Amino acid sequence: MTLAPLTEHRLTDSQRAVVEQPWGARVLVTAGAGAGKTHTLVRRLDVLVEREELEAGEILVLSFSRAAVRELTERIERHAAAAQRIRVQTFDGWAAALLKRAYPEVDWGTYTFDGRIEAATEAIDNGAVEGGEYVPAHVVIDEVQDLVGVRREMVEALLDRFQENSGFTVVGDSAQAVYGFQVSDPDQRAAETDRFLEWVRATFGEDLVELHLGDNFRARSDTARMALPYGSTLQRLPRDRATAGGEAERIHGDLRALLLSTPNFGSLEDPFVLAALRDYPDTTAILCRDNGQALTLSGILAAADVPHTLQRSARERSAPVWIADLLASTGTTALGRERFEELLVDLRTPLGSEPEALWRSLRKVARGRGRGTLDVVALHHALAEGRLPDELTAAQPSSLVISTMHRSKGLEFDRVLIVEPRVLKEPVPVRKKKYDYDPAAEARLLYVAMTRARDDLYVLDAPNSWTLRKDKRIDRWYLGGRSTWARNGIEMIGSDVSHEQPPGTEGFQEDAAALRQHLLADVGAGIAAELVLLHGIPVASDQSPPYAVVAGGRQIAVVSARFRNDLYRMLRRNSHSDVDRWPALITGLRVDCVESVAGSPAASEAAGLGTHGAWVAPRLCGLGRFRWYGDEPEGSEEG
Repeated sequence: MTLAPLTEHRLTDSQRAVVEQPWGARVLVTAGAGAGKTHTLVRRLDVLVEREELEAGEILVLSFSRAAVRELTERIERHAAAAQRIRVQTFDGWAAALLKRAYPEVDWGTYTFDGRIEAATEAIDNGAVEGGEYVPAHVVIDEVQDLVGVRREMVEALLDRFQENSGFTVVGDSAQAVYGFQVSDPDQRAAETDRFLEWVRATFGEDLVELHLGDNFRARSDTARMALPYGSTLQRLPRDRATAGGEAERIHGDLRALLLSTPNFGSLEDPFVLAALRDYPDTTAILCRDNGQALTLSGILAAADVPHTLQRSARERSAPVWIADLLASTGTTALGRERFEELLVDLRTPLGSEPEALWRSLRKVARGRGRGTLDVVALHHALAEGRLPDELTAAQPSSLVISTMHRSKGLEFDRVLIVEPRVLKEPVPVRKKKYDYDPAAEARLLYVAMTRARDDLYVLDAPNSWTLRKDKRIDRWYLGGRSTWARNGIEMIGSDVSHEQPPGTEGFQEDAAALRQHLLADVGAGIAAELVLLHGIPVASDQSPPYAVVAGGRQIAVVSARFRNDLYRMLRRNSHSDVDRWPALITGLRVDCVESVAGSPAASEAAGLGTHGAWVAPRLCGLGRFRWYGDEPEGSEEG
């Protein structure tokens, strides 16, 4: 994703009206797709610090997704003048940090994401925010249309708590509300649409300053602009599902017809299509309805050696290897700025990164007690708990990205290919049970996908993915077959490689320091990988036997307990049966990246990897296919 220099985007009158509001103002901004929202927020933050004289710590900036957080953080790093020290956080990340500070004796890692949000709401009501170094003087909240359920309740509690002594700037677009699926009940989900915006209007009444950003600065062609007129219609859809259904189906049909009027890019089975993707010099996104399609398309591209990135879930983060290198390179518990920069010279830092920015990012989670120091132990804890700042955990940029439509939210690309969307057809209810049919959500999702393009928009033939299904018990896609119980493959996720011990010291024995060098030098993103059964004895009664991760013919890690448990649950046909056969090989995987992980300091010291409990490990992605090395079980045909 490329960012336009600040000089190329002067403020419009409507943007300036947002930027120049005083710090105590309560501002609601509705902003259409590509309306320069991020640029406006960066300038707003500069005004709050420079003209309104707020400290960076007095400004709380929250957003829904890590993609939005990274984009806003990158813009601040590049273009902000006075607001450089402001930290942008996700709702989940801020809630976790609040709870850890307010109740350090509680193991919050055992709570679900929603459980932590609910606890944070209670903590806000009990005065936990006031216990920090700063009390918010101004709260900036992005993507408020996606605030639903417990996250909406948390933000409402926050704004309500400080409404007498602070201001806020909240920004959203109802036409791009695509995360309602987090509310499981379809009727409740429909009722959540615009609920936060209505609460803001009702709560702050005449004190609320409501502004609108309507221009589009993203689309540079008529094709890229074709869906924009539907934004205002989607914003006006009724919240009631029964009332909105017919209109939403019409809008979805119109958008689908518009998309099908664009050139057909073809099928990924076509060598000419693959060449067109491989050789395109600018950015391309392939957007799918679900992760089953994304996994299928990614497998096709991987088999054809077309470099690409599979967009991760918003909750999957990967720490760069230089973090582990930094922890391994020092034996002290605190680092000063000068020593930090000396160590940084020999580390694998991201291309173009500045020591000042890296230092500032680490100090957000590991500020030392001494002035201008970094707490090395606190950094280890932040790495172990997944609390590194979002700007440090961004995936490496790629010119070709495969993503679900949901995960593309907040991103933009020069060229967008959208897998042909299905025609909406209301399902027939079974035994009068409530079924999940939400045409308004489908219309908004297609609108989001069609407004990601700067220049070119195409329709892509849907892949043959009829055997891909979702196992809701383990929240993974799997490869099925003609029989309903057939299981022939499993989706890999970021937690599937063990972080319990350094690679080479768990499951198989190899010199850990030498294997670390091999991972850093020879195991790059996209390299083919597979899982090899080490032996047939299950690790526990509810787990599979162990598997080694093999790449380039060499064992580089072992799978995690989470993977062993999920594989067992997926292969077990019912609660009365057991698994008596395990795939000897799981192929079709790729290394997503090599990342920093944290564990026991004793383990890293015993392996010769330093005293601070950090090392590197591969992260896998893709849809693994089972190889049984014998007669295939009945019903395993893939079609």
